Amino acid sequence: MSTQQWWRDAAIYQIYPRSFADGNGDGTGDLAGVRSRLPYLSSLGIDAIWFTPWYLSPLADGGYDVADYRVIDPAFGTVEEAEQLIAEAANLGIRTIIDVVPNHISSEHEWFKEALTQGPGSPARERFWFKENEEQPTDWVSSFSGDTWTRTKNPDGTPGEWYLHLFTPEQPDLNWNHPDVRREHEEILRFWFDRGVAGIRIDSATMPVKDPSFPEYGEASEHPYVDRDELHDIYRSWRSIADEYAEPRVLVGEIWLADPERFARYLRPDEMHTAFNFDLMGRPWKASELRDSIESTLAAHRPVDAPATWVLSNHDVTRPATRYGREDSSFSFQAKRFGVPTDLALGQRRARAAALLTAALPGSLYVYQGDELGLPEVEDLPLAALQDPIFHRSEGADPGRDGCRVPLPWTTTGPSFGFNSQGFTPWLPQPADWGSHSVEVQERDPGSMLALYRAALHLRRELPTDFAWHDLNTDDVIAFSRGERFRCLVNLGDEPIQLPPDGEVLLASAALVDDRLPTDAAVWLTTK
Repeated sequence: MSTQQWWRDAAIYQIYPRSFADGNGDGTGDLAGVRSRLPYLSSLGIDAIWFTPWYLSPLADGGYDVADYRVIDPAFGTVEEAEQLIAEAANLGIRTIIDVVPNHISSEHEWFKEALTQGPGSPARERFWFKENEEQPTDWVSSFSGDTWTRTKNPDGTPGEWYLHLFTPEQPDLNWNHPDVRREHEEILRFWFDRGVAGIRIDSATMPVKDPSFPEYGEASEHPYVDRDELHDIYRSWRSIADEYAEPRVLVGEIWLADPERFARYLRPDEMHTAFNFDLMGRPWKASELRDSIESTLAAHRPVDAPATWVLSNHDVTRPATRYGREDSSFSFQAKRFGVPTDLALGQRRARAAALLTAALPGSLYVYQGDELGLPEVEDLPLAALQDPIFHRSEGADPGRDGCRVPLPWTTTGPSFGFNSQGFTPWLPQPADWGSHSVEVQERDPGSMLALYRAALHLRRELPTDFAWHDLNTDDVIAFSRGERFRCLVNLGDEPIQLPPDGEVLLASAALVDDRLPTDAAVWLTTK
């Protein structure tokens, strides 16, 4: 594979900086912590790391409320440290991808503070969506529950204009019809590309453009703010910037769309290189569902010759080791609630099999930090410790996303299980048994989840690009090949299955008995 197309089959590791590793001992993860763990990341066999936002932010939404794109948040470090990290990772063969959040900025951003100070009708307010109404302009519902409009106050204390925020009030939406907004984001891309960043992940990529008439849902032929056609001109401009570099930079979209044809439009040759595939992540642990997701995903990408992406979780989603142990093993944000029972042993078995399934599929693979350790969702965090706005804006009905953001365990013992060496309490509390999942424990166990991930990530680099389904005359098994000799089987049925007689085992998620693959297990074979 050409280095200019490394992203087509890359293994990419997602880092949530607050929770990965704490280098200065203040309880919050930082760039120094990541730099200290680069040898660990190299040993995994990854090709790139993707950072969720590391910029200056008040953290109203975990960093997705950006106050300044040209400043690293002091809790994480400095721009100079970021440049060092990018260079040190590159020396280990690891590229760096960062987040850009075009839909909104922080209410602490200079632009928004200027808009509030200058008042109604000012040029500064034209960069946002301010409206003068007696009632809120629409009944749109926030992605985090609640209203999407907040009313300002005039200098004399009387009610002022409303401003739009599809997420929290601390995240005012930008007006992408304004040339300042377009120009600023293009300059942000160049700022980080010039510092060695290999690509950007575009947060909420289908949401920045709004219908300026602000209709209610269903009152117009297009959705008022999702997947509007004007978005494609924006991303074509970004692609032209990415292509200016000797090694073209990569654009990765966060695109939640049910329509495969609309989804594929973002992956045309002059737009994004790849987009997150969330469909598989939301499906239940059922062969027909997973097979359908794989086939529909591959089919959607073929017309635009874009590689598929595969992901089991991220910083927003219940971890697979917990999710797959539930009666309903699918995932949706709307269904997330406290007190859902789970069989963690079952979830672990299925998560191991899912790891081999996704690693064997053609395209790029994303691994969220801690999934390679089989970490469960932490579902008994003290309510007072929860920080996610989803929990607070749902009035406590939704537990939010903090349970998958608990700082990683690196060592068996210690006050923070190696997250930091100084003993400071992490920003989210870790469970008492967190050390049993630690890197230290798993590096000594050849049968651990970490050992499985390391083996899979190294072996997948040698897989051919060709993909073909195999029919084993059962609806409970997923079977496919890559090239002439490699085959992957995943048993989602109730009984063990006999392996093909011409196959030699490369890697298995569970112990085989008499050449039979147990239920909720996967195996990689090479044919003789």
